[in-house]
Amino acid sequence: MQSTYAYRAPAVSTPHLNLSNSKPRLSTASPNQPQTQAQKISQYRYYNSDGDIDNSAEVKFTLPAHVKSITSTSNPFVKHCVKLRHSSSYRHFHGSALVVGTTPIREIYEFQKSSEERTVEMECLILLDKAKIPEGFNNSTRTLRVSALVMKKLSQLQSTESIEAIALMRFPTSYFVVANHQKDTDCRKWFPAPHRILVLEGIQDPGNLGTLVRSAVAFRWGGIFLLPGCCDPFNDKALKASRGASFQVPIVAGSWQHLEALKHEFQMKLLAGHPASNDELKPVSQLSQGLADSLADVPLCLVLGSEGHGLSEQSLQECELVSIPMARNYESLNVAVAGGIFLYMLQP
Repeated sequence: MQSTYAYRAPAVSTPHLNLSNSKPRLSTASPNQPQTQAQKISQYRYYNSDGDIDNSAEVKFTLPAHVKSITSTSNPFVKHCVKLRHSSSYRHFHGSALVVGTTPIREIYEFQKSSEERTVEMECLILLDKAKIPEGFNNSTRTLRVSALVMKKLSQLQSTESIEAIALMRFPTSYFVVANHQKDTDCRKWFPAPHRILVLEGIQDPGNLGTLVRSAVAFRWGGIFLLPGCCDPFNDKALKASRGASFQVPIVAGSWQHLEALKHEFQMKLLAGHPASNDELKPVSQLSQGLADSLADVPLCLVLGSEGHGLSEQSLQECELVSIPMARNYESLNVAVAGGIFLYMLQP
């Protein structure tokens, strides 16, 4: 019988994230403890058209140890890497993502060297055939030499003149996905420094999400919490916008139930960015230096919604609303721009 493969993730996977090119179906697994995304990788299964587990599909791609260079774009490893960029389900099944460019790779590498805990692992450093190993990388990192055509294929860029390196990275161990049914949550495992947590709700544009992640890292926020409807933080465009910052900060995907648990565990105040309006039933404060100073010692969650849909009803009810004062009658700013202002003003 010919199998038609459909991606199925267990209940501990990412049911509320927008995983492009996938059709998730949930199994009945009911773990009691939160897991990192890396720990969940082994639980992904592929099912045939009859709904039975097809064990032949449960084989992760591994680059043979003897392979040192690749010149053909039809090589299986090249196809594997391209699929990692294009398919979120495939990316989560393998627990890996591609980071394009020497600068973001070096930033991740430097972050890991300065970190007390090892959260990031580089599987392979892919270099142009005659390129030198970037300064600062140790010789223990596995390197793979590729032709210009292969580099163009992997980077998805018309020109490879500015791209000499791509890193195949494992998902960081600081990336957690919490199942909707999971009630026993250990919030202290998620965020080592929960004084400032950025909460994103329904941010579907990967460019905006990646920019917000990078801004949060730049302004020393302690983590990112993704409410339902957000895109994959390891989406190709999100990684490009974050320039590797998704590997440098704890990220948790969960529900309002888990956010409430986090709030109570650390006695956090919930603020939400919201345009000023005279029609609101709930008062909207203005962001100011005085407000920021009054919250300096208060553990804080900042909730930002998408431009298209704004904040959910629950966010509007649960959070204190804050607007950015603007000249004239501008209704709102791009969420990444507004988020950058909030993150700067409210930084620890």
